[in-house]
Amino acid sequence: MRVSLHQTWRARHPIFTLRPARRVFIHFRSFVPGADAVQDNGVMRHTHSLRGAAWVVGYLVFVLAPLFALLTGAVGPARDFWTEFSAALGYAGLAMMGLQFGLTARFRWVTEPWGEDVLYHLHRQLSLVAVALVIAHPVILFMVRPELLDLLNFVDAPWRARFAALSMASLLVLLATSLWRARLRIRYETWHHLHVVLAVAAVVTGLLHMVGWGFYLTDPWKRALWIALTVFWIGLLVHVRVIRPLFMLRKPYTVTEVRAERGDTTTLRMEPDGHDGFRFVPGQFGWLTVWGSPFGITGHPFSFSNSAETGDGSVEMSIRRLGDFSGRVGEIPVGRRVYVDGPYGAFTIGHPADMHVLIAGGVGITPMMSIVRTLADRHDDRPVVLLYGATDWESITFREELDEVAGRLALNTVHVLTDPPSGWDGEQGFITADVLRRHVAPPYGEHEYFICGPPPMMDAMEAALRELDVPMSKYHSERYSFA
Repeated sequence: MRVSLHQTWRARHPIFTLRPARRVFIHFRSFVPGADAVQDNGVMRHTHSLRGAAWVVGYLVFVLAPLFALLTGAVGPARDFWTEFSAALGYAGLAMMGLQFGLTARFRWVTEPWGEDVLYHLHRQLSLVAVALVIAHPVILFMVRPELLDLLNFVDAPWRARFAALSMASLLVLLATSLWRARLRIRYETWHHLHVVLAVAAVVTGLLHMVGWGFYLTDPWKRALWIALTVFWIGLLVHVRVIRPLFMLRKPYTVTEVRAERGDTTTLRMEPDGHDGFRFVPGQFGWLTVWGSPFGITGHPFSFSNSAETGDGSVEMSIRRLGDFSGRVGEIPVGRRVYVDGPYGAFTIGHPADMHVLIAGGVGITPMMSIVRTLADRHDDRPVVLLYGATDWESITFREELDEVAGRLALNTVHVLTDPPSGWDGEQGFITADVLRRHVAPPYGEHEYFICGPPPMMDAMEAALRELDVPMSKYHSERYSFA
């Protein structure tokens, strides 16, 4: 399952850290038709960087402007610093919680500059910040005003305090189920439903607490402002769950082939039913809905694995058996009507380079196959090196096709096996910096690198490329797991 978390800007900036020892770089993609650009993409890159910067500023405005608005008009009697500070944290935390709906709303004009996987990882990290701010609000109050501890008596407390307790409880359950979903053995679909319900409950009850307390919302226009913001936030959710599915309902796809691949992988070929489909760039992905209508709350993100040059609107997704949904993909019958929401992602080719170096591990081969097939169909004459990590010889997905494509493309595939067969004289173990040096010729900084696979491999490759003085604009990572 996709988690590209994974995306591409020519001037990649490590502006935030998503987890320890792992940098995530923001990429801006330039759409380039046909073969990789020979033309100047400077204007497009500049436009995308401006859009990205505008969204950062816009996010800060949406978080801080409502907070500053509370300081205008009628204001209650002055209180001590810590009480006011705790109130500010609560308001800011609620604003950040509401904007989380926007980060996952799949607006292409938002996702294009960043890449959807980066936004989902940012969504996760900002959620932690928002929860921390909201929790700090009552903790500080209880410390400076111990008499407020009586409000913890849910039965006797006024409704404004009960709403605060309900909001806090929703947040804590949401946080626990998100961080420890696997340990709690919660199915992805169940978790997704619960996640949405708890998020809405936390925001709505948080707003009711604010209005009920009313210290800063004595002016009707202030209450109207925060109510309007909440309606806007919920509207973003409605866009994803109602409006967008309405458009998808009019553009279904039909499964025309279910193909078993090596490595416990199944490829679905889907053709547009009554419409022209959409164009995608190799490396992008879509959200797939198989069982149920597009109004179902759970879609599953998978990379497109076919060439972007098919011309008939068809798409293929090659899905490895890894979880509840992916384990049932082989059961999908030919003729099944499905829905594909896409394309998304910026883990794509389209930049000047003398060579493409593709580094894949396990299921990370899927977007690489789309790149390889597309370059072959475009008769691109530049060399391509594919470093492909797999368990053993029989589990190498697309093994035979990679041999065939080598006849149409200057492709050098290097298999790296953790459990090689007897007599194997190729690379074994894991893809490391030494493997990279043995099979990729200098000058390293002139090549374009794409990395997708298990996090340890990706961390090692990014570190190795930095050691080789490869500019950050030249390597692009895609990480898996939106949940």
